[in-house]
Amino acid sequence: MPFGQVVIGPPGSGKTTYCRGMQAFLNALGRKTIVVNLDPANENTPYSSAVNIEDLITLQDAMDAYELGPNGGMVYCIEYLEKNLEWLIAKLQPYADDEYYFIIDCPGQVELYTHNESVRTIIRHLEKLNYRLACVHLVDASYCTEAAKFISVLLLSLTTMTMLEMPHVNVLSKIDLLPQLGELDFSLDYYTAVMDLDYLLFHLNERESSARFGELNKVICGLIEDFSLVGFSTLCITDKHSVANLLKEVDKANGYIFGALTAGNEDILLSANTTNLLDEAREAQARYEQ
Repeated sequence: MPFGQVVIGPPGSGKTTYCRGMQAFLNALGRKTIVVNLDPANENTPYSSAVNIEDLITLQDAMDAYELGPNGGMVYCIEYLEKNLEWLIAKLQPYADDEYYFIIDCPGQVELYTHNESVRTIIRHLEKLNYRLACVHLVDASYCTEAAKFISVLLLSLTTMTMLEMPHVNVLSKIDLLPQLGELDFSLDYYTAVMDLDYLLFHLNERESSARFGELNKVICGLIEDFSLVGFSTLCITDKHSVANLLKEVDKANGYIFGALTAGNEDILLSANTTNLLDEAREAQARYEQ
């Protein structure tokens, strides 16, 4: 029963760096891990990918053949992969048989996760083959510094969760850089737990140019709270403590703490169940503000 992570997020959110760091961390723990690169725009990756979409199709080939721009070419490549799923399954199968853990590095174009169904179709097919996957959605922690940006991140995260319909872990990445961007309006745990958005709505309407959209802002915040799905973990990929805490959440989301249990490694379950996201957010803020 293969387990893994589907890593997504906007450009610049740190997906590739995360994949390299998480692979190194898991290998150090003794968990056999490979990275699967499904981003045809990922050139000169810092990790060695066991499966690479560029062996099937490249972004440049799609752009040249059909006179597409980068975004159109990216969508075409993923749709082409969807039509050639047998290729992907054949590439993954030897590693699945050998019980490797998968980190799947996906493109940064958000439209692939908000209204295009190719990625969802690919994931559904893998799930039918008994792959146990969780989505790790990275967003830059700098979005917490402005109310309008944070609301947009909440909407993106909510849309992605409802579109992909799979276990989901939202992550504020590059949390160690947050103190360099100025003081937050609220403590970090307010943003990770997505607490009462009325407070954020006040800042949105009073401090920023979006005040003239006050009623729309109120409806958007109400929509996010009605779903009550979005929350965030934090991550500094160079901090082993931070990576370990995030891994606990991912292991719970994809079921690794249950399906990978064997005699002698019951500590996976015990460790994962000790996670407290609010405490971790407070510890992260204290650690990186020093």
